[in-house]
Amino acid sequence: MELKRRNRVSAEFSMSSMTDIVFLLLIFFMLASTLVTSSALDLILPSSKVQSVKRQDVTVNISPDVRFSVGKQIVSEDQLESLILSETKGDPEAVVMLRADKSVPYEKVVLVMDIAYRNKLKMIAATNPK
Repeated sequence: MELKRRNRVSAEFSMSSMTDIVFLLLIFFMLASTLVTSSALDLILPSSKVQSVKRQDVTVNISPDVRFSVGKQIVSEDQLESLILSETKGDPEAVVMLRADKSVPYEKVVLVMDIAYRNKLKMIAATNPK
């Protein structure tokens, strides 16, 4: 009596576990890239021991050569207030993040702070954590 083997070795390779890993890596890098804050200007921020930003609606940058930018758009001092107001869209809870280089004259920082105060906007001064 001859017995036949029912268990045969399969020559196929299952790619399902590899595709799961690739999709998990793709999701990780997509989420991690949205958390990165990039700026068009290279600023050296003042240092502090604490940094916490919960919400930022508008980012105002002041470069070392005293150029203002709202988001990625470079503007003049005259256009600064109107562009900040258009970016906040009248939201009473809007938060303006001020990123000023440490070599910027204090009067330019106060100019942006004054715009936020007059329009009752909340303001955060960005710093570099130690």
